[in-house]
Amino acid sequence: MERRDRSLNALNELKYLDSLDLEDKANSLAIWVKKYLDTNQFLDFDLKRKELLLLSELFYKNLTFIKDYQKELRVSIDSYHKIRKFVNN
Repeated sequence: MERRDRSLNALNELKYLDSLDLEDKANSLAIWVKKYLDTNQFLDFDLKRKELLLLSELFYKNLTFIKDYQKELRVSIDSYHKIRKFVNN
């Protein structure tokens, strides 16, 4: 029962995180990953088929979000460095 509760909590938290703003979502996803995926129990989710499909859908959707968010941050940082270099000259 404990494994099932942990799995349902992971799913519910991921559903909630999907509704957050960009920066909050990115930070919260990092915490979610540390909490649920950094252990050896990565494949130890006890979910029904429908729930597992939803979890995997949300997981890959958020994985794509993180990749896009990282690219946006990289562009923002690059333009910040260019502006800073211009101002210092």
